[in-house]
Amino acid sequence: MLKTNASVAIVNDHILLRNGLVNFIRGLETYAILFEANNGKDFIKQLLPRYLPDIVLQDINTPERDGYETALWLKRNYPGIKILALSQYDNEHSIIRMMKNGSKGYILKDIDPLQFRRALDSLLRKGFFYSELITGKLIHAVSQLNESEEALKSIVSLNAREIDFLKLVCSEMTYKEIAEKMFLSARTIDGYRDALFEKLNVKSRVGLVLFAIKTNIVNV
Repeated sequence: MLKTNASVAIVNDHILLRNGLVNFIRGLETYAILFEANNGKDFIKQLLPRYLPDIVLQDINTPERDGYETALWLKRNYPGIKILALSQYDNEHSIIRMMKNGSKGYILKDIDPLQFRRALDSLLRKGFFYSELITGKLIHAVSQLNESEEALKSIVSLNAREIDFLKLVCSEMTYKEIAEKMFLSARTIDGYRDALFEKLNVKSRVGLVLFAIKTNIVNV
């Protein structure tokens, strides 16, 4: 059952878009707007420990303190707040970076209103929402990664080179740059990637990053 009047803070410097989001959320019985902010700096200034939002709808591109920095700050100071990233970018780097910094969901600015409602509901019910940007296989992997680190390591045995590769996958380096860093050919790197996709039962770089974070192969 969803929490009644779950509070939402909106961080977005585009007034027209922000007003539209505010009006839409106010029309939902189970949600209430706690406050609005132009950017991360403004958001942190308005944040009160006694009145924390349940969800922060965080635009990635905001001036002064962007979504990446704000999400990381929240992760370190108020990890219980669920961050729903809002972006016009659907590339893997943006998704990975926001998730590493604590985002529990990622949606695009042209999202359908009903899907937006589902995103909010999913954050409260399940604790995460990743829409069609992340495959069903990856969602399954997320649920499996709630297991303990030792349980995961007993399921999947990784060699040293695969672990080195996973660490680099969690950076913002391209696969070509990873190949150069590991002194390997691009074809060999593709082989590592495809083998891990099959071994970990995921279909994207995001899935590899989630596994590496959850099993503490990388610390963020």
